[in-house]
Amino acid sequence: MASSTTARSRNVIKKVLAVETAEGVGARVRRSIGSMNLRNLTPFLMLDHFHVSKGAGFPDHPHRGQATVTYMLEGSSRHEDSAGHAGTIETGGVQWMCAGKGILHAEMPVHAPGAPDPRGLQLWVDLPKQYKMVEPSYQELGPNAIPTAYPGGPDGPIKVKVISGKSHGIESPVRPLGGCWFLHVTMEKSGATMFQDIPLGWTAFVYIWKGAIKIGNIGPVHDSFHTLVLSNAEGETGVHLTAVEDDTQFVLIAGEPLDQTVFQYGPFVMTNREEVQQTLLDYQFGRNGFEKANTWKSKIGN
Repeated sequence: MASSTTARSRNVIKKVLAVETAEGVGARVRRSIGSMNLRNLTPFLMLDHFHVSKGAGFPDHPHRGQATVTYMLEGSSRHEDSAGHAGTIETGGVQWMCAGKGILHAEMPVHAPGAPDPRGLQLWVDLPKQYKMVEPSYQELGPNAIPTAYPGGPDGPIKVKVISGKSHGIESPVRPLGGCWFLHVTMEKSGATMFQDIPLGWTAFVYIWKGAIKIGNIGPVHDSFHTLVLSNAEGETGVHLTAVEDDTQFVLIAGEPLDQTVFQYGPFVMTNREEVQQTLLDYQFGRNGFEKANTWKSKIGN
């Protein structure tokens, strides 16, 4: 574990404001990665900060070629797929779905009297080309199953939920196909500071939804709803993070870059035009992972 006295911090090389727009059926999302301002950031394809009001959601739709990571910040969301998998992601829980060669699913919010509207993050991660056509799989952790690191000790002002990857000696049980670390950092007090190691050469970014932070040893203040792409220079072993407001919350996400082309058509992510054309035929004719494309309807989305 590198220490902040010997480590070199990454810095911000691009800053993108995630503007709220409509998506799905009546949902509102703040998209940064995947928007015109930040089209691709290998291996990351999309980052949405979503808010789903009553009667809204993401009914039946397909995927192929990527992993989708759904992390609930408030409220809860139900999901159901064509392979017979169904359940609920609670506040603070995560679903890591590897779509592989193909799956159809629905994601619908849970609305109950007095409960907050569902809000969360959905990250799309490109699969290495050798895993594009694997069988679909899930890794799901409830809020109590996600391990937590305390960089300043259990009574300190910082806690890190280790959704995947490692932080300060704590490791998540989630094992993505392709390297990806996903950390939810809460800094309770302004001035709280930590250094987080990041594997050398990996792409990394921060998304803030509450409070404000500084990155590196000097630098401007970055406030809520911004995605901050971090530098990736030789010798930069991680990132130095400092809260500028009380109760600051953000994710720090890092991934191993992929040396492959991204050819995307909506929810289908392959490496060339021919593969996407084949995917569209598979979906149309109900084969190679989409056997139920013409017959399956979810209970929650219909």
